[in-house]
Amino acid sequence: MAKEASLVNNARGARLRRRNKKRRAIGMAPGTLTIDPESPAPVLSAIGYTQEALQEVPITAPGQLPALKKDWPCLWVNVHGLGDAKVLEEIGRIFGLHPLCLEDIVNVRQRAKVEEYEGYRFIVLRVVALGTPLQQSQVSLIAGEGFVLTFFERNEDPFHPVRDRLRKNSVRIRQGGANYLAYSLIDCLIDQYFPILEGLGERVEELQDEALMRPTHETVGRINEMKRDLLDLRRAIWPLRDELSALMRADAFAGTETATYLRDAHDHAIVLIDLLESLREISGSLMDLYLSSMSNRMNEVMKLLTIISTIFIPLTFIAGVYGMNFNTEASPWNMPELNAYWGYPMAMLSMVLTGLGFAWLIWRKGWFAPTVDPKTPPVR
Repeated sequence: MAKEASLVNNARGARLRRRNKKRRAIGMAPGTLTIDPESPAPVLSAIGYTQEALQEVPITAPGQLPALKKDWPCLWVNVHGLGDAKVLEEIGRIFGLHPLCLEDIVNVRQRAKVEEYEGYRFIVLRVVALGTPLQQSQVSLIAGEGFVLTFFERNEDPFHPVRDRLRKNSVRIRQGGANYLAYSLIDCLIDQYFPILEGLGERVEELQDEALMRPTHETVGRINEMKRDLLDLRRAIWPLRDELSALMRADAFAGTETATYLRDAHDHAIVLIDLLESLREISGSLMDLYLSSMSNRMNEVMKLLTIISTIFIPLTFIAGVYGMNFNTEASPWNMPELNAYWGYPMAMLSMVLTGLGFAWLIWRKGWFAPTVDPKTPPVR
């Protein structure tokens, strides 16, 4: 127990240290960039495209971006890593980003949201990956006139399907412009939530079986971990509905074909929320299922002990009576069976018959049957 408590305290301390590193200092001026010392240095790349042509450019310095922005009617810039404030500020200067927008990009504990700035829209999304515990990171997306910027907290690439569509000269995404590209990125991220929910659903079903059939002390920890993962996922998915609704009402999207596609993504977000809430309801009942299963197991143990006691109590009585060793010479009432030739076999036989009789009586009443059939599957 002491070792487990030490591990829990160490894990809590590590989480608090990580939060403190990312926390903005009290009283700092709005728009100040607070860089996490563990954040990797920015790695930039860009994709410029038209309906007929596409160019992928590795960016060694932000100074290359103005020329690309001028040459390509639609430019997608990726920034992997947020460890250099000067690079981020230079990108903000080139694309006219507000300091508060840059601050939200660096502060990676943002809730998923949409904010409208002059000339562009700032969108915060959460990237989730299955793990123990669930892995989360922030993606900041900026959609403006002729450009899309994506800022990744870590070196990850959840948008590779969209890149593949651009490389394969998908007509719709090549013609759609920056707004359609922004929609495609959001829709790609929404689609990636479905296999995550399916994986969590399988884990919930396994926990159901474990809580019902093989409950252990470790089961409680796994149930709490599952509930915590679902809560983290809820924080990432629930804001998507309002986020997409705000985008559909935005001036840049309202009345366009992209708004129709956003409505489809909005429907997908509602499906995700329904699936998530179903899993949360099931996970909320897992603890009750575990406690009920443990109570049933305890009842089975107590029932077995009661049956054993019921059978052996009369046997103990017989053995106690014949173990008193009265003197038969003093009185004929002092257990004459002590001098019987077959006294010992008869005493043993009477105990065996008594035990079998009680066992038969208990069997007839159905007390040997388990309270819960172990072959019965849990209710889904």
